Amino acid sequence: MITSMKQDSQAGHVPAASTPAAPSAAPSTPPSNPSNGPRELPAFAVKDLNLFYGTHRAVQEVNLEIPNRSVTAIIGPSGCGKSTFLRTLNRMHELTPGAHHTGTILMHGEDLYRAGIDPTLVRRRVGMVFQKSNPFPTMTVAENVLVGLRLNGVKDKSLLRERLEQSLRMAALWDEVKDNLHKSGISLSGGQQQRLCIARALAVRPEILLMDEPCSALDPIATAKVEELIHEIKKEYTVVIVTHNMQQAARCSDRTAFFYMGKLIEYAETKAIFMNPTQPQTEAYVSGRFG
Repeated sequence: MITSMKQDSQAGHVPAASTPAAPSAAPSTPPSNPSNGPRELPAFAVKDLNLFYGTHRAVQEVNLEIPNRSVTAIIGPSGCGKSTFLRTLNRMHELTPGAHHTGTILMHGEDLYRAGIDPTLVRRRVGMVFQKSNPFPTMTVAENVLVGLRLNGVKDKSLLRERLEQSLRMAALWDEVKDNLHKSGISLSGGQQQRLCIARALAVRPEILLMDEPCSALDPIATAKVEELIHEIKKEYTVVIVTHNMQQAARCSDRTAFFYMGKLIEYAETKAIFMNPTQPQTEAYVSGRFG
């Protein structure tokens, strides 16, 4: 049920040149299912999604499926609806006054917007890492990682210690901070702070991780570390990343969605998007002719 977390958690072991008007989105085709068994439900199935801020329609008629245990990149010029779309996947957009939507978003087959669903529980299952790292300034490194677990009522000290190390290791940060867990989270470098925020998101064991421009403020070395992390965690997690960096999308993702003016223009395997796009506007964007 959508109202419950994963079994682990239940137990407490818990946002140029002129271009032609955007065409309608090309039909998105889900990944093939080579087995003879029933097809696995996608992490997300988005159907006829429109997102409004008051009377302004920011996202228009989006249809796509995001597969499990994979990285999906969302690319497009500024203001095209990338981050807005991302925030609909864990209902973060509802924190903006006047935001409302039409259409359906299914997560593993369940409607995220069904009556009676607590948005807080949705956000617990669908974690998010923001563009600007935001460690809590009054908390230590350890407290930053564990804050979500503590807010969820976890008091078992051995479990907290275990989850602290596990999450920092998953974020490729343990070896750098293991002797400084008592220091302030904001004492870390910018790249370390971003990985600390990733560790914080992973500590509560979400099913899906959303990342909104997580490397935009990082240097190349820190960016490489975050990209390595994304590659590793997709073995267990579904990752959806918004990025302006097309090279990053090409390096990190299995599938890529190109948005323009609120519309999904094209969605396919990343290699196809960059090497053989079907839509002229996609080709113009990935080749750098606009954006």
